[in-house]
Amino acid sequence: MPGIDSSSTFPLGGRPVKRLGYGAMQLAGPGVFGPPKDPDAARAVLREAVAQGVDHIDTSDFYGPHVTNQLIREALSPYPAGLVIVTKIGARRGNDGSWLPAYSKEELTQAVHDNLRNLGLDVLDVVNLRIMFDTHGPAEGSIEAPLTVLAELQRQGLVRHIGLSNVTATQVAEGRRIADIVCVQNHYNLAHRQDDALIDSLARDGIAYVPFFPLGGFSPLQSSTLSAVAARLKATPMQTALAWLLRRSPNVLLIPGTSSVTHLNENLAAGALQLPDDALKELDSVAGARPA
Repeated sequence: MPGIDSSSTFPLGGRPVKRLGYGAMQLAGPGVFGPPKDPDAARAVLREAVAQGVDHIDTSDFYGPHVTNQLIREALSPYPAGLVIVTKIGARRGNDGSWLPAYSKEELTQAVHDNLRNLGLDVLDVVNLRIMFDTHGPAEGSIEAPLTVLAELQRQGLVRHIGLSNVTATQVAEGRRIADIVCVQNHYNLAHRQDDALIDSLARDGIAYVPFFPLGGFSPLQSSTLSAVAARLKATPMQTALAWLLRRSPNVLLIPGTSSVTHLNENLAAGALQLPDDALKELDSVAGARPA
């Protein structure tokens, strides 16, 4: 499979990264809880990603918890020059695997130190503040208190850059008044297009947008549309959905996750997939054309 198109980059925390990265969430056990069945296979995926040119890895210490960060350190440390590791704080895991808010100063500070320790780093490249007012999606509410704590940790030299995750446009605006925001990570794909205007606004200001769940939320009809276009292009639905996201806006950075080397290389091949205008129009129609 071909690797990533090295000409397609976008700044993330002041450093250009290739627009196809890797999300480490699936390296943990079922439900992103506990260790993987085959830790050696998980480490092999990470090494293959870097070997194929990936220079942006997304993770969090609440994946596992601790599991994915420890696997990243074991597989890749000492880290290659130019590799940007993005982590996130603001949540914790219950003993039953539940996802719980973790917004106090003590919890946020501990989370930064946990990420540093488990990744084996002295400073974190980018830390996303995950907003958990509603675990099912963004919900309005002030993010000033937790973001101020993260900004202080940045001033202490523990964090280079700050991003936001699971946020509304109003929260992004509030956050930018408090700190320099370098990326926003939200649920977005062909069928889930609520962030169209936000993506375009961030692009104008040179801020990266990192969509997750690139296939999530599809109905059978929408999946049929995607599958039909993919078949014509002799590509997989996942490759086609990723290629559409790359075409959506130059500030979109992708972090598809997998625990399989084969699937990893299939995902990375999406960077070379060309979408003809007719295919793009058909895919846009899945959720209606985006606003001009």
